[in-house]
Amino acid sequence: MLTLKDLVLRPHEDEKALVRMCERKLHAPVKNFRILKKSLDARDKSDIRWVYTVECSERAEAPTMPEYEQVKHAPRVVIAGAGPAGLFCALRLLAHGVRPILVERGKAVDERERDILAFQRDGILDPQSNVQFGEGGAGAFSDGKLNTQTNSPLNREVLDTFVRFGAPEEVGYLGKPHVGSDNLKKVVANIRRYILGHGGAIRFGSQLTDVKFKDGKLAQVCIAGEWEDADALVLAVGHSARDTFEMLLSRGFAVEQKEFAVGVRIEHLQSAIGEAQYGRGYAALPPADYRLVSHAAARAVFSFCMCPGGVVIPSASEEGGVVTNGMSNFARDGRNANAALAVQVKREDFASDHPLAGVAFQRKLERAAFLAAGGGYRAPVQLVGDFLARRESHAFGEVLPTYARGTSFAPVDAYLPPMFAESLRFAIPDMERRLRGFAAHDAVLTGVESRTSSPIRIVRGEDLQAVGREGVYPCGEGCGYAGGITSAAADGIRVAYAIARRYV
Repeated sequence: MLTLKDLVLRPHEDEKALVRMCERKLHAPVKNFRILKKSLDARDKSDIRWVYTVECSERAEAPTMPEYEQVKHAPRVVIAGAGPAGLFCALRLLAHGVRPILVERGKAVDERERDILAFQRDGILDPQSNVQFGEGGAGAFSDGKLNTQTNSPLNREVLDTFVRFGAPEEVGYLGKPHVGSDNLKKVVANIRRYILGHGGAIRFGSQLTDVKFKDGKLAQVCIAGEWEDADALVLAVGHSARDTFEMLLSRGFAVEQKEFAVGVRIEHLQSAIGEAQYGRGYAALPPADYRLVSHAAARAVFSFCMCPGGVVIPSASEEGGVVTNGMSNFARDGRNANAALAVQVKREDFASDHPLAGVAFQRKLERAAFLAAGGGYRAPVQLVGDFLARRESHAFGEVLPTYARGTSFAPVDAYLPPMFAESLRFAIPDMERRLRGFAAHDAVLTGVESRTSSPIRIVRGEDLQAVGREGVYPCGEGCGYAGGITSAAADGIRVAYAIARRYV
């Protein structure tokens, strides 16, 4: 196969032109062609272009499938959590002949979606089935962004697996791949059917509540009140499994504080972001996104989980707290753009040295946001112009909030500590210098964004087992070893390899 880099197409040009470029290079008809990477170069607004890396050959080649050894002994492997880390761990274990038993406190993705819609409509929260808990994890109700800042060799496998189970083919090669929440639900259901069809087990409504050890080695796990034997336990519980963190701490696991970030969601008109990024006449280009960082204040502020054409969604998992997140479907065709605007949280911000002090910090902000908006899981909102001028908001401009439970005007200062609110006040005008219109008066700030990542880390050794707890494998974002769908899935695969090495 011949690899060609830096092939350029303008937005109006058809990708069939890439095949013709390959044929000129090969001096022969192309029989095998694949796009490896596609990214948009919009640095020069007068010459926006797509840049490709492709692979081609004049010979047709049949794909080969790897062969795996079968396990010598049949271990009983329980995976707690059916988010990306748990699902991808299960897939990789099956490939090695190890039968996974997935246990998930929430519901299957279709039932879970009905519970989420009911919460958005009626304000009745199911603490076990919501945006945070259920099949697919928190990522199933997001934009489904698969770009990552990690350079794991497993990232390629993650992208290919998403495509294999129904994600759009472009997910495998776009520079900023995204599946979309609508497609993610289908992919997750397809993965579930595959796991069940190949000998795995999945039990919904089944929470891990306790563990037992014998001579420092895992002996049993308690699932939904029932004790059962287990040779290995994968902790893929997600960043909001606060009760699980408490249980693990009480059972002697090494749990440590981890820095994270908190802030607000900021909404603009998607058309304004498109014009700022591309200039005028950008109809042939995808909905524009952005990624911004500011060091104008003592604390760094950064945009996170930017959702072009998306909505801000109610994401609480505990009664009496407001949590926001962002979501968009594959088309990204909504009126607004939204992103988290997050401020660094450092250990010095916590009230104590307790391992779960970060959880207490998050919870305090979530409850303050709930009270600031007057309850009912409405979210507090303030216009950017009013926030910068330190005055209250009373009416919206062109940008209307998309938060489904409804909103109430309340200042950001009512729920964010002064250090964090002031950092945002410095950062927003600073970001305006790089993205025109970012500090628009009628842009909307919705609070609170508190679940950017896990506030804890469950310490594991080089063998990926929890320190002093043989047979238990902390995994993914919830345990402090990932920061998004792709890195969590890759960590799940990594843990599966570690388990397979013990038995295959």
